[in-house]
Amino acid sequence: MNPAIHPPDLPETIASEQLKQGPCTDLPLLTRYSDNPILSGHDWPYAVNSVFNAGAVQLPDGDTLLLCRVEDRSGLSHLCAARSKNGINGWRIDPQPTLMANPRDYPEEIWGIEDPRITYVPELEQFAVAYTSFARGGPGVSLALTRDFRSFQRFGVIMPPEDKDAALLPRRVNGYWALIHRPMTTTGAHMWISYSPDLQHWGNHKVILAARRGGWWDANKIGLCSPPIETPKGWLMIYHGVRVTASGSIYRLGLALFDLEHPEICLQRGNSWIFGPDAPYERSGDVHDVVFPCGQTIGADGDAINLYYGAADSSVALATGSISCLLTWLDANSSVGDGTER
Repeated sequence: MNPAIHPPDLPETIASEQLKQGPCTDLPLLTRYSDNPILSGHDWPYAVNSVFNAGAVQLPDGDTLLLCRVEDRSGLSHLCAARSKNGINGWRIDPQPTLMANPRDYPEEIWGIEDPRITYVPELEQFAVAYTSFARGGPGVSLALTRDFRSFQRFGVIMPPEDKDAALLPRRVNGYWALIHRPMTTTGAHMWISYSPDLQHWGNHKVILAARRGGWWDANKIGLCSPPIETPKGWLMIYHGVRVTASGSIYRLGLALFDLEHPEICLQRGNSWIFGPDAPYERSGDVHDVVFPCGQTIGADGDAINLYYGAADSSVALATGSISCLLTWLDANSSVGDGTER
């Protein structure tokens, strides 16, 4: 179980202390919680293999909800909610799966559902959950809406295989809903944006961030991590890059910024990764050398960020930081308007 922590260890306090210590460009941008991982299969009320890649949201009552990917002992995944007063410990986990695959009505889910990203949509007064549905044709993007994480309105597949790593923006852009996603094409694994009038029919597909080539940390394969964060400067995006080495793949995190009203336009892209597998629970697990966030919550100050990430496909961990520091670092360490491959 996760032990109680003292106030100085709270994420908002950590982020505030970082700001006092010096310029954001000189500091680790994300700080691991000292008692990571915060959730694992050992915490679950029923038998599972692993718990990881959790979507995150702060509920109206102040609770943090993590919608975790849970891989059962058959090897297939479903989603299960855990709630906490402080977003760190004291997790109240649903006694049974919150959202199960339904292959009878949604055959694209025959091999499970995975990796949810949650966006609160004020216009709909609902949470939009974009998740990966997995079947014989490969992974696709599915969508569901919910008010309470008890019942769900399912839209089924909205992006066919092979596609994943998707999140909905929280508001319409020029009258259309916008979805970030990562299809696999003959040109590589790049990040795209698509637009829809009704959340069901999608078009105007555009590449917004291309995987680099050669020896870059994000060469050949990239994808969205947690949902983009709306800031006065633009949509701040944390994305993952996959470096393929002789001993396997390494999943690390980078930053990019996109225009608020034209989110297909990349304004800045970080030149280096900002967070990668280092702790033992990140280096070793079902899939070694992986940090993979699917969600975050923002503090009451509008700046402190709690980033929830899957560690080695085996547990859920927490890192804290500051949105303003991420933007400051990006100003100092980016290529302007570089969403293209090179």
